[in-house]
Amino acid sequence: MSVVILGGNECMERQYSNVCRKYGCKAKIFCKPCADMKGRIGNPDLLIVFTHTISHKMLQCAMKCVCGDTKIVRSHTSSMNSLMDILKEHAA
Repeated sequence: MSVVILGGNECMERQYSNVCRKYGCKAKIFCKPCADMKGRIGNPDLLIVFTHTISHKMLQCAMKCVCGDTKIVRSHTSSMNSLMDILKEHAA
């Protein structure tokens, strides 16, 4: 399963990646906007949006490039527990 995480804390990128790998998911993590984000997001199975730490512009850009098959989950907190809960529900 492929997962894209938008938002979150930069210092926790490695931990987000390790947790996704633990649940058998390949993860792309974008804590802040990058130049070619539209091309780099691709077509994930699951899009996780940490709404407290993401800019509106970054969110709008991401929503334009995901297709209808992508499951979108929003979480206000960007903690490890919230990520694990999301992955338990959707990646199991």
